[in-house]
Amino acid sequence: MTSPHAEDLGKARTAADFAAVIALLDTDLNNAIARKQELEKAEDSAIFGDGDLGEVRAALTDCNTAIALLEKTIEAADSRRAAAAQGEARADIVAQGAEIKSKAASLGERWRTVHRLIEQLRQELFEADALNRAITTANGLFDAAGVADLKINLTTTRRAAMAGPRAAVPARLSRPAIQADRLLLSFLSAGGALDPRAALGAPVEGVRSKFIPVASERG
Repeated sequence: MTSPHAEDLGKARTAADFAAVIALLDTDLNNAIARKQELEKAEDSAIFGDGDLGEVRAALTDCNTAIALLEKTIEAADSRRAAAAQGEARADIVAQGAEIKSKAASLGERWRTVHRLIEQLRQELFEADALNRAITTANGLFDAAGVADLKINLTTTRRAAMAGPRAAVPARLSRPAIQADRLLLSFLSAGGALDPRAALGAPVEGVRSKFIPVASERG
């Protein structure tokens, strides 16, 4: 007896192909089992003279043979489906490996860019610090000369230069990236690494604090 859906099985290549053929085979198997139940009832009736017992038993034998073939075919098809699924999973992993390798190359390029920008930032900070110290010295001379109106407010200058839009933080960010982002923002934020708090009572933005520390009475 020819295996049911042999042509479809021969054409099947993917796990989905085999699953589709197995579904057809399952339908045939269910139909064959239902047919067997009908023939068994017909056999009981033929035993008591209602029908041709030999004919019914021959049909029942053919039905059992068909069921056995279907079960064997389904088992073989399921084995090939599992093998195909395993091969497809392996191929997916290999493809993912190639994709990850490409992402690793992009990651390396990103880190090189980060390194370049950090070094550029350090150089800019060095130069800004030199200018800051020069202006601080000049401010002291202006104070001593009684021309305080020539002084430059370094805090105002820095904050104005660093004002502006900031990049949005991604919805998903690793803990190290969050910490690094906070560190970078501290260079831009008031009270951050480049904006130490003014001494108690010292003027801020040209406004003197109403609170003036009183010397301790304890000598």
